[in-house]
Amino acid sequence: CGGRRRVSWLSAALAGVQTLPALAAEGSYESGRLDLPFVGHCTFGKFPPFTDWQRLNASGADFAVLGVPNDMGTQWRSGARMGPRSVREASTLYSFGHKQVYDADTGETYEYGEVIDVGDVDVVHSDIMTTHNRTQQAVETILEAGLVPFIIGGDHSITAPNCAALAKVGKPIVLVQIDAHLDFVDVRHGVRYGHGNCMRRCLEMPHIQQIFQLGIRGVSSTGKSGFEDATRMGSTILSVRKIRELGIATVANMIPADALIYFSVDIDGLDPSIAGGTGTPSHGGFMYYEVKDLLRL
Repeated sequence: CGGRRRVSWLSAALAGVQTLPALAAEGSYESGRLDLPFVGHCTFGKFPPFTDWQRLNASGADFAVLGVPNDMGTQWRSGARMGPRSVREASTLYSFGHKQVYDADTGETYEYGEVIDVGDVDVVHSDIMTTHNRTQQAVETILEAGLVPFIIGGDHSITAPNCAALAKVGKPIVLVQIDAHLDFVDVRHGVRYGHGNCMRRCLEMPHIQQIFQLGIRGVSSTGKSGFEDATRMGSTILSVRKIRELGIATVANMIPADALIYFSVDIDGLDPSIAGGTGTPSHGGFMYYEVKDLLRL
């Protein structure tokens, strides 16, 4: 009898909820699943998975999220191979299903494009060059399908195959790097494609027209001659101190407005008080809003 009373009470309560008028305000849900961030499959932002790469041009998407769980290029602390999985999980916080989101800080409303998560490059453990080749092929496949790649590493060595794939665009590319380190070593102990070489390899590519290296600071694996080489080859190098002196807007205006830009954000570009788990932390880095404004402007 007591059980029946409890059920009757619950039924009445639910009936009362069902009689509430449907809300039509911004951010409301009028139909379908609520599908909260901690529910369901963990793709990037809980956008649809699309793993049939041969049919990407039929996906109807604008952006393709690709994971590259490769940290074979690191010199000190590994673990970046878990980056794509971790970023995907963290990204679900922003997956409440809204088509638009409002930024009260800037007064701007952002609208998500059509995004798919295409999974990860098939990494071959202990074989960095085969993995780099597979990375390049994956990015080329995305570009050939007419989608914009959004790539999650992985250590910074993956930038070289990513940029090699950009030759498929058929136009000059401006590379904007946010990083603590220059990553401009030529060859060290026979290594040419580690995380300390990638920007030199990129600037050697004929379709990479120019590079802006922002946030460079501290003691670097790249020696003085590497900095001189980078400048001679067309790099603009600005430290965190210099960018703060000039102002974010001034730095952003240095980048050609009509350029096709590839952004490469190394997590150690941020101060380690924000992202201390990076492989090679370097004090005195960017704050969150500085990086946000560089990307916005």
